[in-house]
Amino acid sequence: MAVGGFAVDGPVNVLYGKITVSVVITCMVAASSGLIFGYDIGISGGVTTMVPFLHKFFPSVLRKAAGAKTNIYCMYDSQVLTAFTSSLYIAGLASSLVASRLTAALGRRNIMVLGGCTFLTGAAINGGAANIAMLILGRILLGFGVGFTNQATPVYLSEVAPPKWRGAFNTGFQFFIGIGVVAANCINFGTAKHSWGWRVSLGLAMVPAAIMTIGAILISDTPSSLVERGKIDQARKSLLKVRGTDTDIETELSELVKSSEVAKAAIQEPFVTILERQYRPHLVMSIAIPFFQQVTGINIIAFYAPVLFQSVGFGSDSALIAAIILGLVNLGSILVSTFVVDRYGRRFLFLIGGIQMFICQVGVAIVLGITTGVSGTKHISEGYAILVLTLMCMYAAGFGWSWGPLSWLIPSEIFPMKIRPTGQSISVAVNFGVTFILSQTFLTMLCHFKFGTFLFYAGWIVTMTIFVALFLPETKGIPLDSMYAVWERHWFWRRFVKA
Repeated sequence: MAVGGFAVDGPVNVLYGKITVSVVITCMVAASSGLIFGYDIGISGGVTTMVPFLHKFFPSVLRKAAGAKTNIYCMYDSQVLTAFTSSLYIAGLASSLVASRLTAALGRRNIMVLGGCTFLTGAAINGGAANIAMLILGRILLGFGVGFTNQATPVYLSEVAPPKWRGAFNTGFQFFIGIGVVAANCINFGTAKHSWGWRVSLGLAMVPAAIMTIGAILISDTPSSLVERGKIDQARKSLLKVRGTDTDIETELSELVKSSEVAKAAIQEPFVTILERQYRPHLVMSIAIPFFQQVTGINIIAFYAPVLFQSVGFGSDSALIAAIILGLVNLGSILVSTFVVDRYGRRFLFLIGGIQMFICQVGVAIVLGITTGVSGTKHISEGYAILVLTLMCMYAAGFGWSWGPLSWLIPSEIFPMKIRPTGQSISVAVNFGVTFILSQTFLTMLCHFKFGTFLFYAGWIVTMTIFVALFLPETKGIPLDSMYAVWERHWFWRRFVKA
């Protein structure tokens, strides 16, 4: 059904390429681009529970929360409040599509630098916001920033990493997203008691932006990108740096040059090329994988974790601590994925993680259904609130070693060079588009569906797990330029791909 092991024609010395100090440092610096996305995910949910922030920008939410008979599921249901969170994702969607051409023309690294600078500007505006208009403008600039970096970074990592260890290096992006989430939750906890705390939380987003921007300036672009732009000598130097000076890199370089020539020979617009029948599996995966990642519900739970935990019975401080615990569990599970993804493969982690997440989502729905009732007006006891947190942590762990890192890895490694930036752009755009819809509707859905919201996500998890089992071939250890073989040998996709 899928290509296993390393039985694929390709440059052998690259396939078994050693891990050099240079490639480790380069990939760590590049992966740190995930900090800005993770920080934003973590900071948004915490800030929206801070009373001074709500009092200044969203006083209607406070009035609703003060109601004596407020339904616990509807406490924070406000379209203006969710617009604050979700406006970033419309901007990210637009910028990720533009980033396709920019990444091809300017290089992966330069787009990461551009994304960092844009995010830094947005963070400064948010920290000094005097009204909702400034708040939304800042969010839009943050969206442009993460749109650029999320498009360029996974591709950068997949192109630089040795094929044998590509999965481990690529999970670094999700690991830094996790670090950003935990750091943001800790900062929210420290600033929540102060009237100016929300400004500190939002403004400190400049720190991860500065870190990743400076880091990106100091590393070289990927050999693939340099070859694509006709800079062969620089590509050779880049390859020697990341593969080691005692490694014969000429075979890999010639493969890159050949792929680049094929790409340049195709005069067709890349967004048209990807619609060809032979690229049908690539297109399906570039849409399905990010769509499924979002309908696991993880980003929504990460956005609104403090709000969610307050809704089910935790106090304000306890809710923020619970969000920190959730983030730490997710971070630990990403490390597990790093160590096993290139040993057991992508499919194994997808399937195990899917089963685990399904069980936990159903468990949360059952606990909330029994304890809060259909109306959602009953108060949940401390013991059951802790049980909800435990199930959420198990769910976060399942996501952390499966759909979290692998949803960035798969789209970045399956495309041939000529449509790689385009494919990644589609993947990131779908991710942002679905995230926007879900983040804009989650609090309303929680209000109306109540505990059934978690069954909604559980249903999607069943669907995506079956999809992976049937349609996703194994890609571990396959060189990027030999990836066509996994589609040619797949029971379903081989009918579309030219042998």
